[in-house]
Amino acid sequence: MMRIGFGYDVHGFIKGRPLILGGVEIPFELGLKGHSDADVLTHAVMDALLGGAAKGDLGVFFPDSELAYHNVYSLDLLQKVVGLLQAEGFFCVNLDCTVVAEVPKLAPYRGAMQVNLAEVLGITPQRVNVKFTTSEGLGFIGEKTGIAAYACCLLKEGEMTDD
Repeated sequence: MMRIGFGYDVHGFIKGRPLILGGVEIPFELGLKGHSDADVLTHAVMDALLGGAAKGDLGVFFPDSELAYHNVYSLDLLQKVVGLLQAEGFFCVNLDCTVVAEVPKLAPYRGAMQVNLAEVLGITPQRVNVKFTTSEGLGFIGEKTGIAAYACCLLKEGEMTDD
């Protein structure tokens, strides 16, 4: 059996925090506001995975009311989600993501993000795609007050294979 999962996340900018996307720290004067490290890309990926497995969303497993998740590194949470999926008999076949941001320029960090996500998912980086776009100056993203991310994954039930 194969399943598709879709995820979305958004965070506003804030001073005094690092900007982390796909587990990569991006040099920028602003970070993202959130209970964890506010890695919108990794959060969208987790929601896609959980959605594909019909397991709810990020807040079900990692509520922002839990002090244990304050400033937590989102790739560590992704590892927990992957473990949950494996226990249910699912693995990720491929992942496609889009980050929507006016600033900063993110393309130089694409490869590192793909490698980080692939490593945690247990797949090759060639099965992870990360794209970047702007909102053409429209809305809160266009006003440079935050970043959004979308993710879509294909999950397969059973044993992971190379094909």
